[in-house]
Amino acid sequence: MDFTVFRPYVNYATRYAFSKGQENCNRHGYSSAIYLISEGKGVLHTCGRTYETGQGSLLYIPAGQPHDWIADSQDPMVHICCYFDWVYRDRHANFSSPSHICYDADLLLCNQLDIAFPYPIPEHLKVEKLHIWIDHFEKFYVENNFVNERTYMSNIRTQSHFLQFIDFFLSFVLKDDHVPDPRIYKLLRQLDQDLLHGKLLPLETYYRELRISRGYFFELFKHATGLPPIQYINQFRINRAKDDLRNSTISVTEIAEKHRFSSVHYFSKLFRQLTGKSPREFRDEVHM
Repeated sequence: MDFTVFRPYVNYATRYAFSKGQENCNRHGYSSAIYLISEGKGVLHTCGRTYETGQGSLLYIPAGQPHDWIADSQDPMVHICCYFDWVYRDRHANFSSPSHICYDADLLLCNQLDIAFPYPIPEHLKVEKLHIWIDHFEKFYVENNFVNERTYMSNIRTQSHFLQFIDFFLSFVLKDDHVPDPRIYKLLRQLDQDLLHGKLLPLETYYRELRISRGYFFELFKHATGLPPIQYINQFRINRAKDDLRNSTISVTEIAEKHRFSSVHYFSKLFRQLTGKSPREFRDEVHM
């Protein structure tokens, strides 16, 4: 799975209050949808499953999945909701608005559907601290209109807030084996900054700050990056060295010193191990 294609983009986000007993039936969204019940009660039917929803219910419906809403006859629900694509789609040519609903399965344009997220997301969960979720949503409320010159700048801010929400949402709904301990990301940001500024500290300094053991640190690190810490650091430095080999004329010895390798011999040996080429061979190839 190429995760670089996943760039979540919100098309429409709003607050919607149902009337008593109101039904929204036979809906097929071209976008994926997240619903948060902020008030009241109702029922969701989807693919033969029924969910009784109330305040704090969080529901996820993938694109194209049929679903029906029925509001309670006495205490109708209020939706805080968003319709978004995991991969941005331009639907100008097919629809008058970016988040379009189809009410007849026979008319559904399958080539316009958002793609499925690669990990399973539960359809129905209950959230605590409802006000935090509502605060997230309210920051990216957006009308169901295509972006134009007038709305371009505000849309940048909207998408920025939406990405923060998606990070918050996925951290909540995905299982631990898909989402590493969030503490490791803070550590990685610091590690990357220290590498960029040539101020790398001993590894124990980083995991002691998190108050975790060396073994757990190595486990978290590899889960988050796919590499043990030393390999990650070496790969980081080699990638920076590649940039210099491509885009500068400074010598291999200067590059080794610049990126804090203990010697040009060690730099060349490690470079060959990771790339299959010597630094000079790499530079000659990219300049051919």
